[in-house]
Formats: sequence, structure tokens, C-alpha cells
Amino acid sequence: MPEGDIVLRVARRMDAVLAGQRLVRGELRWGRLGDTDLAGRVVLGNQPVGKHLLTRLDDGRTLHTHLRMDGSWWITRAGQERGADRSPRVRAVLGTERWTCVGRLLGMVDLVRTRDEHLLVGHLGPDLLADGVDLAECGERVRAQGDRPIGAVLLDQTVVAGIGTLYLAESLWAHRVHPLRPARDVDQAQALCATARALMLRSADAPLPTATGESAPGRTSHVHGRRGRPCRRCGTPIAELRVGPPGQERPAFYCPACQPR
Repeated sequence: MPEGDIVLRVARRMDAVLAGQRLVRGELRWGRLGDTDLAGRVVLGNQPVGKHLLTRLDDGRTLHTHLRMDGSWWITRAGQERGADRSPRVRAVLGTERWTCVGRLLGMVDLVRTRDEHLLVGHLGPDLLADGVDLAECGERVRAQGDRPIGAVLLDQTVVAGIGTLYLAESLWAHRVHPLRPARDVDQAQALCATARALMLRSADAPLPTATGESAPGRTSHVHGRRGRPCRRCGTPIAELRVGPPGQERPAFYCPACQPR
């Protein structure tokens, strides 16, 4: 599932080609929205909220999309889709006279009144990548989860929004916190949120996604996805465990030496 930095990157790219532009194509290939035509509408902007993307239109409506595990927004010059926009995997097409944005394998597609956006994203905790986010509040919300493992808490989008398995692992490693430590015992909760925010913002600004600032193969993370490989701080083989509610467990990579239980 994409993390906050990926959604921010997508929002920026779509803003660059859509914001302030009138749509000549606006197709939604999603259930009851299949007969919707957004052509003629002007895109006001694209707003990321956690892992959700809100594309606001000048008629008072918002297109809400979520990438889930396999979704993406592919952007190409108008007329160069070469049939890709006719694939059964396409869920939405937004096009101007110059650019076409193709949403493939999107996990969510909704069209709501802009004033009703809260019905879709109001359950989320503070967006860690939002301007002016209160990191002290984020830390308090994390510690308020009591005995819940910190790894599961950071993945819970209703506590704080934007963190996925990558920045869960990298932030906990940076602060030497084990993924199963009870949230109430994590004195560094605010610092963890600040670190996750800083890492995601740096990644969103980089040419390619990276949790370390490096782009070379095998160098884009310190612990995530590196099970059995040496910790880049102490050399101990990286371990992996699962966190989250039953049936929704996600991987959490950590260093047994740097992050003792």
C-alpha cells in the first residue's frame, strides 16, 4: 500500500498538469459512476490526505481516489496513450488538451460534494505531511493507544495518517524502538512522528522514492525489506515480524540488536 510520500508525489505531478485546466476527458470506470462524464469541468487542485487523493472540481464536487496496493496514476501527453487508456485495468481518465492522467487499478473511486469530503476522510488522524501539522498532538495520540504495539499504532490511519510499513520500520529503527513496545511506553512518540514526516517529505522531493536519501539499489532503506541482511548501523541480521489486527497483519522489519524488545 502506498505511503504518504507517494501520494504527495502523485498529487504534485497531477497538479502540474491539471490544476487550473479544463478537462476534455473525464471518464470514471467504476461501478455506478460508469456513466459519469467530467468533461468541461476545471480542476481546482489535488490534495493528498494521508494515503487518499482528493481532486477538487469547479462544480463543487471532489473526485476521491486511493491507490491501495497496486494502483497508480500514469501521466502522458494527450494523444500518446497508445491504447493504454482502453485497458480493463483503467478506473479513471482525466485529460486536458495537453495531458492525460490514467488511473490504473485504483482501489477506491468516489465522487462527492466537496463539502462532504469529511465523509470519506474524516475518520483519519492528523495528516503527517500536512502543512502546520501539530506533531505534539500526533505524539499524544500515539501514546494514548496504551498497550497496543507501537508498530500497529503507527500503521493505524485513524491515529496518524500517512505512515505505511516502510516508514514504520525506518522511523522505529532511527529511534531504536522495537515494533512491539507498548505505545504508552514510547517516550519518543512525538519524535517518531517528526522523523516519519521528515523522511517522507525528503522522499517526495527526491527524483525517486527513498527512505535514506540514497537512490542506489539496496540503499533506499536501512531495515525495511532487508530481512537477513546486515543492519546498516551494527551489522546484525535484520529480522521481521507481523503487526496489526488479526487478518490484517503487516510486516515490520527491525534490528534485534539496535531495537531490543
